[in-house]
Amino acid sequence: MNILKALIKRNTKLFFKDKGMFFTSLITPAILLVLYATFLGNVYRESFTSALPDGFELADKLIDGTVGGQLISSILAVSCVTVAFCSNMLMVQDKANGSIKDLTVSPVKGSALALSYYISTLISTLIICFAAAGICLIYVAFKGWYMSVSDVLLLFLDIFLLVMFGTALSSIINFFLSSQGQISAVGTVVSSGYGFICGAYMPISQFSQGLQKVISFLPGTYGTSLVRNHAMRGVYAEMLNQGFPEETVEAIKDSVDCNLYFFGNKVEMSSMYLILALTSATLIAVYILMNVRKGKKSV
Repeated sequence: MNILKALIKRNTKLFFKDKGMFFTSLITPAILLVLYATFLGNVYRESFTSALPDGFELADKLIDGTVGGQLISSILAVSCVTVAFCSNMLMVQDKANGSIKDLTVSPVKGSALALSYYISTLISTLIICFAAAGICLIYVAFKGWYMSVSDVLLLFLDIFLLVMFGTALSSIINFFLSSQGQISAVGTVVSSGYGFICGAYMPISQFSQGLQKVISFLPGTYGTSLVRNHAMRGVYAEMLNQGFPEETVEAIKDSVDCNLYFFGNKVEMSSMYLILALTSATLIAVYILMNVRKGKKSV
């Protein structure tokens, strides 16, 4: 246990000491917020207002709150995974500069070494993503605040689970990488592609039926929906208070992926949590097992 603590402390210190890794991870959510607000804000607003039934009018504050909730949920859903890949560069760097050899020749179990990388990356990513969440909540407060304390707390829980998932996924992928160039290439692919397949850039409801069914098997999809539900729950409650029919509100939820369907069956939020938690636990177990088997082969 002492060895594990020492390794976690070592990895975390090295991450924050490396200004390149730290600032790359830190500015990613901030850049996404600027880009989303600049380019996607009007798209989300026009898409939402055009979908309103004839005769229904909403105050600008409620529309802005709706758009703001959709924006920050997209940003946080993507950042929890992409930032994890940036934070997890240390594992690859240790291979590239030979530091991993010094660690493996010492009496350190492969499982402890693997777990130390995972936990240190988890800690670093959580710090950055919670900081990003704070910035996003400030943005929503200026645009139109409808979130309750429970919404914020559940949003933080969603972030924690998504970071666990993103860290486990990046750990498995980075296990096969051994150079800075490889991790940069993988990071670029993940940053550009993950937002589409998880429904952050474009609602899954706008994809073809076949693609929707494929994406419904991906756990990140349910993580995005959880974040979106808690970022926008207050907005939907206010719509109902203003006299919107429940059917209309449900249709809006369908259009922005707050409601997800698996082969026509609605997926409950409790099931979304279960899917995300079980997937994260499975990926962590697979990652540790991969390192243990590698350690046995090198003996």
